[in-house]
Amino acid sequence: MTQSQRKILVTSALPYANGPIHLGHMLEYIQTDIWSRFQKMRGHECHYICADDAHGTPIMLKAQQLGIAPEAMIAQVQKEHEQDFADFNVAFDNFHSTHSDENRELASDIYIKLRDAGHIKTKTISQLYDPEKSMFLPDRFVKGTCPKCKSDDQYGDNCDSCGATYSTTDLINPRSAVSGATPVMKDTEHFFFDLPAFEGMLKEWIHSGSLQSEMANKLNEWFEQGLQQWDISRDAPYFGFEIPDAPGKYFYVWLDAPIGYMGSFKNFCAKRTDINFDDFWAKDSSAEVYHFIGKDIVYFHSLFWPAMLEGAGLRKPTSVYAHGYVTVNGAKMSKSKGTFIKARTYLDHLDPEYLRYYYAAKLSSRIDDLDLNLEDFAQRVNSDLVGKLVNLASRTAGFISKRFDGKLAAVKDNSLAESFIAKQEVIAEFYEAREYGKAMREIMTMADIANGFVAEQAPWQLVKEDDKQAQAHEVCSIALNLFRILTTYLKPVLPRLSQDVEAFMQLELTWANLAKDMTAHEIAPFKAMMQRVDLDKVAAMVDASKDNLQPTEAPKADKKADKKVDKSADKSAPKKVSSDAPLTDSPLTDDPISDEISFEDFAKLDLRIALIAKAEHVADADKLLKLQLDLGGVTKQVFAGIKSAYAPEDLEGKLTVMVANLAPRKMRFGMSEGMVLAAGPGGDELWILEPHQGAKPGMRVK
Repeated sequence: MTQSQRKILVTSALPYANGPIHLGHMLEYIQTDIWSRFQKMRGHECHYICADDAHGTPIMLKAQQLGIAPEAMIAQVQKEHEQDFADFNVAFDNFHSTHSDENRELASDIYIKLRDAGHIKTKTISQLYDPEKSMFLPDRFVKGTCPKCKSDDQYGDNCDSCGATYSTTDLINPRSAVSGATPVMKDTEHFFFDLPAFEGMLKEWIHSGSLQSEMANKLNEWFEQGLQQWDISRDAPYFGFEIPDAPGKYFYVWLDAPIGYMGSFKNFCAKRTDINFDDFWAKDSSAEVYHFIGKDIVYFHSLFWPAMLEGAGLRKPTSVYAHGYVTVNGAKMSKSKGTFIKARTYLDHLDPEYLRYYYAAKLSSRIDDLDLNLEDFAQRVNSDLVGKLVNLASRTAGFISKRFDGKLAAVKDNSLAESFIAKQEVIAEFYEAREYGKAMREIMTMADIANGFVAEQAPWQLVKEDDKQAQAHEVCSIALNLFRILTTYLKPVLPRLSQDVEAFMQLELTWANLAKDMTAHEIAPFKAMMQRVDLDKVAAMVDASKDNLQPTEAPKADKKADKKVDKSADKSAPKKVSSDAPLTDSPLTDDPISDEISFEDFAKLDLRIALIAKAEHVADADKLLKLQLDLGGVTKQVFAGIKSAYAPEDLEGKLTVMVANLAPRKMRFGMSEGMVLAAGPGGDELWILEPHQGAKPGMRVK
């Protein structure tokens, strides 16, 4: 099936240039790279663009701490980032920096267009000011005592102890986290982008299909609370671009960060004669633009960014695709456990193709968090890639080389290969929709069929009989052709393995030649392509992460001042997002194991068999289903986070196990009176516990 060629620009969120890439980051770049490679395999003009996000107070202060210029620091970090991405086989068409001439020119041009159109307002505000460092302090650079619970050493915007949010000026005994000085209030004039002026356009765009439904629903909360003007300026000293006609005033980092997509693309266009910048960014552009991002930065990309583009007379993104966080072994990434793993530490121990495949096998179009279960990771890679895929070639290629002059046979019955080729549009649809997990399951189902065919035909037995040489030749040729088709489908996920297969099969793996006649095609001698995951190496990686990520002597302000999660950076953001999965929660913090409980405490749990009498969706909840559970005459209402794995109609009438004596918990959606027990790594691989035959509602589980 032929398609007309599309013009596609795809981006990943810009990594912040004040630290290394870790496996949480890599989810996004692997997800985007797979999609970009797939589009190119289908024959489309697709450009994958990214850059380092190089501005802001945290970078300025970290460079001061290191005793070097910010420019020197971001240059070194960019070099490290690019090497990590290259070694993970992430194929950017261009990787640039927001601290570039292109970005400065574009940011200034967009700002001036917004200003001249009346979309920039000025107002005088009061902010805390460090008299020793002569600088205004973002909320994260102010520490003090929580005004609610009186816990000490809390940040200027929220309390880690009680979860309260507040204004920086409410903090008791505030102090600068930069110098330790007591800050003072000082007036300053700031520039604001008039976001409310774009409310109508934003409401229409958000619900146009450009966003996942979960994100569109969450963004409704902004309109319910009322859009606010967005502070886009910062006072000197600040590492960034000075605002035109405003000496001493700088663009806030989130103003020029998304423009960095355009800056990197403009830099790319300057290197090419066949690509025109305006073809992709002009108001009337027919090209497609896609942003892949984490769920914590949705509002920047889905409110401020499209409004800026609209106000400046430029096109808006075709779609913004958000993904969830990465957990490791079911918990937040933890330095103490060695599961806060840097990309470079992983690469020092394991093949990057392992992680690319594992992430692909668990990714969907939804915004669910993805769990990197290290034991499951090893088992899945060993089973699927080594045991099913590569095994097809390793158990048949030797016969072709040694007995049949390295050439494949003419095949009388090609129905098996034809059935595999017939799956191409289904698999293509899964890739296009970012349903990689479904694509991997489809491919591995075919791999099982192929291995079953080889096992049944047993070519190692056929070659022992003189009158069955032709049959052995044909069986091995069919197996290798199936191997070629399967690897073609996996090429966006496994680019390095695909190169090895292309060298072995002596042809390029393309979507267009899936149905190629392989009769008499010559192959090269087979060489080992992939080793099994060594659990000792996994353990060594975890140990190295513990060693490499011990706390340093850096000032505390730098630890959580990463601009990507700095809620203080934007006063128009809601202080708390009312949801079962807050956008601003970060999993990348230390998460020590909870204290052990005694057997006596465990025995207090009242586990009961429950009949799921009714199940229904919960409006505006990403993960929850509302269940009515019958415990043999007693009905309890439970909100269960199993929506990613079950539809309501799948559950009604089933028996399950629940904690019946859990204290009721009031949630935004209603009262939850217990807990349903479930197991699994997460996403669509989550299973409620189902009791044995003969169990009755209300029975106690012992």
